[in-house]
Amino acid sequence: MLLMLAIIIGLFFAMNIGGSGAAASMGIAYGSGVIKKGLSLLLCSIAVFLGAWLGGGEVVKTIGSGIVPSSTFTVPLALIVLASASLSLFLANIFGIPLSTSEVAVGAVVGAGIVYQSVFVGSLLWIMLFWLLTPFAAFLIAIAASYFLKSNTVQRVVSARRAVPFLSLLVVFMGLFEAFSAGMNNVANAVGPLVGAGILSKGDGILWGGLFVAIGVLLLGRRVLETNGKKITTLKLEEGCVISGTGASIVTIASLFGIPVPLTQITTSSIIGIGYAKHGKTVLKKDIVVKLLTVWLVSPVLSMVLSYTMIQMVIEHNFYPIIAMAGVLVSVFGVMSLMKRTKQPKEELF
Repeated sequence: MLLMLAIIIGLFFAMNIGGSGAAASMGIAYGSGVIKKGLSLLLCSIAVFLGAWLGGGEVVKTIGSGIVPSSTFTVPLALIVLASASLSLFLANIFGIPLSTSEVAVGAVVGAGIVYQSVFVGSLLWIMLFWLLTPFAAFLIAIAASYFLKSNTVQRVVSARRAVPFLSLLVVFMGLFEAFSAGMNNVANAVGPLVGAGILSKGDGILWGGLFVAIGVLLLGRRVLETNGKKITTLKLEEGCVISGTGASIVTIASLFGIPVPLTQITTSSIIGIGYAKHGKTVLKKDIVVKLLTVWLVSPVLSMVLSYTMIQMVIEHNFYPIIAMAGVLVSVFGVMSLMKRTKQPKEELF
C-alpha cells in the first residue's frame, strides 16, 4: 500500500513539474506571439518527454543518492519526501508562479537528511552554488544580449522582412530545446527518491516520470505559460531566441554532469534581464517579479521544513522538534505583524 502510494505521489509531483517548470519553457514563443497557447503546450510536452527519456539519468542518480545516501531512503521516507515537495509545488501552480522544482525537491531531500544526519554537505553546497550563479549569469547575459541587439547593424538585419519567418522558427526551436533540457533536469526531482528507495529502476523511473511530466504540461501549464509569456515584460523574437537558448544551454550542460539546476529561475531571470535593459529598475518593482523572488527564497525552505516535520511525526514519533518549530513560526509572524504595524501612521496604532 505504501509502495503504491509513493509511486502515485511521485507521478503527481511529475505532473506538477510539467505544469510549473516545463510549461515555462515555451513562454517566450507564446509571449512573442509566434505560436498559440494550445500548440505551445503540446509541443512542449513532446520535447520534455524526449529530454527525460534520452538524458535524465545523471540527475536521477544525484537526487537518489548524491545528496543523501540511497540507504537513507525507505519506502515511507520516499513517500514523505515526495509529498512535501509535491505540496509546495502544487501551491505554486495554483497561484501561477513558475517555481523551481529542483529547489523544492532538493529541499525535501535535505529535510530527510537532516533528520538522520546524513547530508553530503559538499555536494549540497556545490548544488546551491549553481542555484545562485546560473540565474545571475542568465540575467547578465540577457542584459548584454539586449544591448547588442540594439546596435544599428543588428537592428537593420532583424528588421528586414525576410528575417521574420526565420526568427519565428528559431524562437520555437529554442523553446523546444529548453523544454528538452527541462526534461533532462527536472524529471529526477519526481522519481529520484523512488529510484533511491529501490521502488523503481532508473529506466522505469525516467520513462514514467517523463510521461507524467508531459501530461502535467498539458493539464497544468496554462497559467505558468501566461505568467512567463505575458506578465513580466514584452518580448521580441530575437530576444526570445537569446533567452531560451541561454537557459537551454546552461541546463543541458548541468544535466550532463548530474547537477539539478533551477531552469525556471534561469529562464525568468533572462526575461527580467531583457526588461531591465529596456525599462531600467522599474521592471524589478513589478509585483510579479517581487512575488517570484519571494517564492524562490521560500520554496526550498518550505519543502525542507515540511519533509523534516512529517518524518519526525510519522516515522520517528518525535513531537518535540515540532513544538520548537511552531514557536519559531509564531515568533516570525509576530515580528512581521509588529513591523507592518509600525509602518502605519501613529494615529492608526491606537
